[in-house]
Amino acid sequence: MSSPRQTLPGTDQPPTPEPTDPAPVHPVDESRPLGRILLFGIQHVLVMAATPISAIFLMSATLRLDAGLTVNLLSAAFVLSGVGSLIQSLGPWRFGPRLPFVMLPGGAPLILFLAIADQHGLRTATGAVILTAAFYFVVLPVFSRLLAFFPALVIGTMIVIVGVNLVKVGAVLVTGRPGSPGFADTTNLLLGMATIGFTVVFYLLFSGILRQLAVMLGLLAGTALAALLGQMDLGRATEGGLVSLPQVMPFGSPQFNLLAALPLMLYCLASMAEATGQTVINAEAVGKEIDRRTAVPKTIRGDALTSLFGGFFGLPLMVTSGENIGIVRVTGVRSRYVTAAAGVVLIAIGFLAPVTRAISVIPSAVIGGTAMVVFAVITVLGVQMLGRSDLDTHTNTFICAVALALGLLPILIPGVYAGFSPNLRILLESGVAVGAFVAAVLNILFHHLRPGIAARLATSRTESDR
Repeated sequence: MSSPRQTLPGTDQPPTPEPTDPAPVHPVDESRPLGRILLFGIQHVLVMAATPISAIFLMSATLRLDAGLTVNLLSAAFVLSGVGSLIQSLGPWRFGPRLPFVMLPGGAPLILFLAIADQHGLRTATGAVILTAAFYFVVLPVFSRLLAFFPALVIGTMIVIVGVNLVKVGAVLVTGRPGSPGFADTTNLLLGMATIGFTVVFYLLFSGILRQLAVMLGLLAGTALAALLGQMDLGRATEGGLVSLPQVMPFGSPQFNLLAALPLMLYCLASMAEATGQTVINAEAVGKEIDRRTAVPKTIRGDALTSLFGGFFGLPLMVTSGENIGIVRVTGVRSRYVTAAAGVVLIAIGFLAPVTRAISVIPSAVIGGTAMVVFAVITVLGVQMLGRSDLDTHTNTFICAVALALGLLPILIPGVYAGFSPNLRILLESGVAVGAFVAAVLNILFHHLRPGIAARLATSRTESDR
């Protein structure tokens, strides 16, 4: 029997349903006023701008590229970093996890790119990048099935290693490489430490939006101090034209050589493991629940697609950056639209040559001081994750200790594997890859295989006693 139809008194109209409160918007999906989003986006750009600049300058110096080609590659690096940041932040279709991510060239993929270019030529190196980007898509379905073997213990260990490695990268920007001319120059040390001090003072004294911008304000104050000390070459900022357009295939048509591309393809497996950790820790930083089985593959697809585009512009593999995760945690601004705004700014910088040159004159010591603070936050996030991994259990403590020891070895003692073959050295010298692999294998041995073996042994003893 149906219930009688309710109407308003004295009318035949049904009552108006009471409005329900809309579902709350998660901070990561929250849109802010355009001005604020742009400011926070610029802060991300200023902190990470040194990476594409240093990557392209290293390429130029190592491969002896002319000035015109260097400017072209720098323009492409900024544009592709922006495109990748938009893909990862906005998440179109099945690409990008819709988390506040920034993408960059550099790191181990750059070193491998340079090695391939030195041995086989630049056209083969760009072909290797394109082949590796396609390889991501081929192996991703298999890798996705292995995510169950990457619990918080494994990922937390990997994030600690990532953070320590990044702090070292930031420190080298301040001190220079040991043995190089000007290593540990006192002026550079002063600039780096002063930049950290400025950041601390701003974070201490300010509140609200100014406190959230403490990282950028500290960087700007360090830059001003460098200018006062005469440590900035401002002449470079006024040289050249107004617009810089990236050139497709700047080295000519790519050449595809599977054997030459093998080191880069092997590295991509380590890169996928690192993308797993960064996706999880990014979600932790913004407080968003994610399904790793879907979110991690989206991050990796974003890496692959951006790297595929980048290969045609003469760039090494593009990877998601851990730098912006530290910025998110320090500032408390979790909106992915901020990193999307950073992507738009990066693209604009890529086309505006004067802006590119102006950013390039910021002293590396100032950027390094900022980077050390931001990167150390990533290490703390890894420690927090390990704190939820039941380290009171001796087995978990042992797994973490062994993985940290082997993962930090090539970071703390560079060149320790110099006597090994080049292909094996590629994997061993990636502390993140070694740490993740050791932690995952030990986790499987102790938490998946050992209980089953122990149960079988107990059963066999029981049956023999009968």
